Amino acid sequence: MLRYAVRRILGAIPTLLLLIALAFALVRAAPGGPFDTERNLAPEIEANLERAYHLDEPLPKQFLRYLGNLLRGDFGPSFQYRDYTVNELIAAGFPVSLRLGVGAMLLALLVGTSVGVFAALRQNTIFDHGAMTFAMTGISVPNFVMAPLLILCFAVYLGWLPAGGLGGDTLQSTHMILPVITLALPQIAYIARLTRGSMIEVLRSDFIRTARAKGLPVRSIILRHALKPALLPVVSYLGPATAGIITGSVVIEQIFGLPGLGRYFVQGALNRDYTLVMGVVVFFGVLIVLFNLLVDLVYALLDPRVRHS
Repeated sequence: MLRYAVRRILGAIPTLLLLIALAFALVRAAPGGPFDTERNLAPEIEANLERAYHLDEPLPKQFLRYLGNLLRGDFGPSFQYRDYTVNELIAAGFPVSLRLGVGAMLLALLVGTSVGVFAALRQNTIFDHGAMTFAMTGISVPNFVMAPLLILCFAVYLGWLPAGGLGGDTLQSTHMILPVITLALPQIAYIARLTRGSMIEVLRSDFIRTARAKGLPVRSIILRHALKPALLPVVSYLGPATAGIITGSVVIEQIFGLPGLGRYFVQGALNRDYTLVMGVVVFFGVLIVLFNLLVDLVYALLDPRVRHS
């Protein structure tokens, strides 16, 4: 298992290098620069700023300098947040994004798995058709459309929940309910459909027929024998799902006014803050690689065939 993990990490290095190179090229190819908003700067002062941040160097030299800083864990200074480094901004915003993403993923797993199992046990009934209709609705409606609808319903009309932002100096649970639900809804739909299809296939397997022939209770058959193999496709999906939740949080944080990495990314892109955009992209890329590795390890633990191979 350790050898497999090391091999996967080494194989991810070229992917991360390609991601860094593409992000660096795209950011620098965008029109404008980090100091264009400061219209009152004299040309001499702007030249001094570019020299101070090494923006006057050739792009290949800037790229190699950035890679050298990354090897030391330094994402560089922010061009717009002058008193902060990118490392400090990521450290400030990541706990918010982490709480939002973990909450959404846990809700998606709990609700999606439960709905999928019950739909499989009641195949072709009203509950099954209703659950799959809900799942298709969750897949079809994007979260940037669902978020204003939930705010309008639960915050404006009913007044049950806050529309966003922070509660005082800390993130309160009520302020995270709507963002977590909005981010989790598409994943609930996907997980429910995957669980339903996999559970139906497992319930038709020979070892389930044997368990039923022995007279085991339905609860024991589902929890002890059917659930574990039925969750294998869901575990495989968790890697892309985690990536979707991470990237989807960029929009959700902007809509609900949460000071996470998503807001820093959007503001950095609008202000041409090269180092901030690159730092968030690289940080998200590393997280996605690590989550996919973790999913593969969990899959190997659940499926002995993968572990032995």
